[in-house]
Amino acid sequence: MLSLSLSLSIYIYIYVYIVFCGYISPREEDQVMAEVEKKKQSILVTGGAGYIGSHTVLQLLIGGYHVVVLDILDNSSEVALQRVRELAGDAGRSLTFHQIDLRDREALDKVFAASEFDAVIHLAGLKGVGESVEKPLLYYDNNIISTINLLEVMAAHGCKKLLFSSSATVFGWPKEVPCTEEFPISAMNPYGRTKLFIEEICRDIYRSDSDWKIILLRYFNPVGAHSSGVIGEDPRGIPNNLMPFVQQVAVGRRPALKVYGNDYSTNDGTAVRDYIHVVDLADGHTAALCKLFDGSKIGCEVYILGTGKGTSVLEMVAAFEKASGKKIPLVFTERRPGDAEIIYASTAKAERELNWKAKYGINEMCRDLWNWASKNPWGYGSPDSAS
Repeated sequence: MLSLSLSLSIYIYIYVYIVFCGYISPREEDQVMAEVEKKKQSILVTGGAGYIGSHTVLQLLIGGYHVVVLDILDNSSEVALQRVRELAGDAGRSLTFHQIDLRDREALDKVFAASEFDAVIHLAGLKGVGESVEKPLLYYDNNIISTINLLEVMAAHGCKKLLFSSSATVFGWPKEVPCTEEFPISAMNPYGRTKLFIEEICRDIYRSDSDWKIILLRYFNPVGAHSSGVIGEDPRGIPNNLMPFVQQVAVGRRPALKVYGNDYSTNDGTAVRDYIHVVDLADGHTAALCKLFDGSKIGCEVYILGTGKGTSVLEMVAAFEKASGKKIPLVFTERRPGDAEIIYASTAKAERELNWKAKYGINEMCRDLWNWASKNPWGYGSPDSAS
């Protein structure tokens, strides 16, 4: 793997130098290390201070990449990146952060003018299904305009390798499961449609210029946290997704969990999703990045990242209660507009072509989530800063 070979190369380089040249002085060692640093690949990560972004950035740093993060910090915290640096140890020095809005074309252009990037991982964007139904124009403006700006600036600076964070929401309400990359796409809400539109934009770009290499990652529901409990999910305001809401109930920040719909045609009446550990998801990004760099013929390729297993809301809550020892009070309410009944992944293509497979199940997800929540009941902030 690229990430492994790059980190090993530092030691191999120094060892070979000593064998053939004799003793290496501190100054010579610094020169060797500087040469190795120059050979590191540089990755731009948009939305890198967020939940998925922070875990992905950590894996990239450990893998030996230079990482530049762009984030507006609307729903994330720079504290996450500070903690990523600490977790990464010496590799944390290879992390740079800029707080910018991707809709600011001039600011974005300055970042590309100052650095040469080997690839971009585009994670930034609003992601609430319910909120997107209430505020569709906000989602179209934020998610699509920022992506168009990013793609234009990438092209202008000759950076044509892109890893885009898409979503299983592009499948809408599939007629059958598990979902494969060949399934028709038809999003049921504005958030999903922004992902769908951006996918189509990426395909059009490749058709117009075959120099582009683009991977679209359609992933399912990320859960959990880094095993250290140092970084995790910390949404601002009322969480849009199940498990951050569960963790806030568990630590006493909210009185009960709202379960949207208990009349679905599933075993227990609640919606079924494919939950994936966020560290598995981060590893999926690094595996896809290696695919961009390994010389494979890639146009605009789609990969699904999930576990291949469906879990209902009540099953997930039960797993968390077991991991935490906490009872989660439930309040059943109506279904949310745009929510699918049951959806989970087929991961065969990712396993075959990316050499990637999820390692963790829901018990590990809930264990690591509780480790994060119990150590950081107010996330990266404090009772005064949380809402």
